[in-house]
Amino acid sequence: FDTQLYTLQSHQVTPNPSKNMAGAESSPLTTYVVNTSDGVPGAKIALSLHRLDTNLMIWTMIGVGTTNEDGCCPGLISQEAFIPGMYKLRFETGLYWERLGKTSFYPYVETVFTIQNPAQKFNLPLLMSPFSYSTHRGN
Repeated sequence: FDTQLYTLQSHQVTPNPSKNMAGAESSPLTTYVVNTSDGVPGAKIALSLHRLDTNLMIWTMIGVGTTNEDGCCPGLISQEAFIPGMYKLRFETGLYWERLGKTSFYPYVETVFTIQNPAQKFNLPLLMSPFSYSTHRGN
């Protein structure tokens, strides 16, 4: 738990602006969020990246971030930390919709995926509305 990386504020994970998840280098894993009901980027959505510890069968948080004004979250993980395994991205969608004054069926969205070749680049977009979402592997 790196308290310099993020702080907790009223049930919301907020990144420390002086640090990001993986430094300045290009992350091998990227994501972006689109609010499809309004046709705009999903800005200021808190998210966290986790890796499954297969010995203990528990999720270990690797880092946190927040989407920028374009709905993107750069610097999710460094190339060195990106190893084969099962990962999940958790998006705090309920808080996002609440800030917009809308109700949402999903308090959060978790996308679980397996990385076999960490030398590749992976993009996992999230397209969402208050009552649906979809995701896919992009390049």
